[in-house]
This record gives sequence, structure tokens and C-alpha cells, in this order.
Amino acid sequence: DTFGTMNFTSDFQEKDIVFGGDKKLAKLIGEIETLFPLHKGISVQSECPIGLIGDDIEAVSKKAAKEMDKPIVPVRCEGFRGVSQSLGHHIANDSIRDWVLDKRDGQPFEATPYDVSIIGDYNIGGDAWASRILIEEMGLRVVSQWAGDGTLAEIEKTPKVKLNLLHCYRSMNYISRHMEEKYGIPWLEYNFFGPTKIAESLRAIAAHFDEHIKEGA
Repeated sequence: DTFGTMNFTSDFQEKDIVFGGDKKLAKLIGEIETLFPLHKGISVQSECPIGLIGDDIEAVSKKAAKEMDKPIVPVRCEGFRGVSQSLGHHIANDSIRDWVLDKRDGQPFEATPYDVSIIGDYNIGGDAWASRILIEEMGLRVVSQWAGDGTLAEIEKTPKVKLNLLHCYRSMNYISRHMEEKYGIPWLEYNFFGPTKIAESLRAIAAHFDEHIKEGA
């Protein structure tokens, strides 16, 4: 599952502000599908002019997703929405909830009793890689990782896990609570900063599983 992103622009011009850019967006999505047919999905991220004129990126995304049978995720991120990161995180959580998780429930998945998801770890300094190693050495299987070094294919599988492991509470508690309410997946906040906290967190994680995992912790 190779991860790579490519960024495209619709070359929004003054005439698009006057007449709307919906058709140009639909054309761009179609061109991406033609040029890169193996892509796993597309996110549509609107900038300030789109928010001002009110283009319906949701309708365009919904139509394209149905035609292509792939997730097209519209994200209203004009001006990154607010002076802090918190609102932007909330919007991103809602976009994944509405356009990825709930649209892909029927995907086949071979589950195990030890499936977990790492949520709210952005891998800024490579820490997500270290966290994943520690968790897998316990005997657990990390099915998905949000969002640093994660993939759309992984995120789609998150509703199938047995436990969500939450690293950054402020940015990802929204989606963790949603999955607990809808899918019955418990979540646990962990802390891997320093040996003492690592040991405490590993034991807390292991407490949700059987003796095999507890011994590995």
C-alpha cells in the first residue's frame, strides 16, 4: 500500500468567481481519473474565493464519487478556518466521518482479535513509526494510522478495529467519540513520551486484550 500525494489546482480565474467554478472542478476530477486511474481517492480543498462565492463542492464531489465509485472528499478549509488549528481539525474529522467512513462500510475486511488504530499521531518527527513498532511488538495489529504516514485505504478500515488509540486528544477526540457511538469501538488516550509513560500506556492498552497481549506488554 504505497502512499503518495499529488496536488492539482483548478486555475481559478476572475470569470470563475463571476460564473462559478463547479464545472471546472468536475472537469478536473475527471482528468485526474483519466490520468491516474489507480488512485484511491481525491480530496477537494476549497480556498477563500470558493467560500466567498459559495460553489457547491459537496454536490460535485458526491456526483463524481458515484460515477467513479471512489471516495471524493470535499473539505471546507477556506483560510484554514479560524485562528487556531482546532476548528480545522474538527472540520477534517467531520469530512472523514461523512465522506469516507460512512460511505465505505461494505468493504471486505479480514479481522483479528488484535486490530487497533493509531489516531492523532502526525509523524512529525518520525514518532508514529516508533509508536507503531512498540504496539506491534506487543502482538497487536495496527490496521490504520491517522494521519501521519497513513493512507486512505487504512482509514477506510478503521471502523473494523477493536480499539482506537488516541495520541493527540484535542485534534481527534471528535472522530474517536463518533466511532465509539456508531461502531461501538472504545478509545484510549496514550502517551509515549518517556520510558515511564510508555510502560504505563502499554499496560493500559494491554488491559483491553487477553493474556497473550498482556504478557507482551
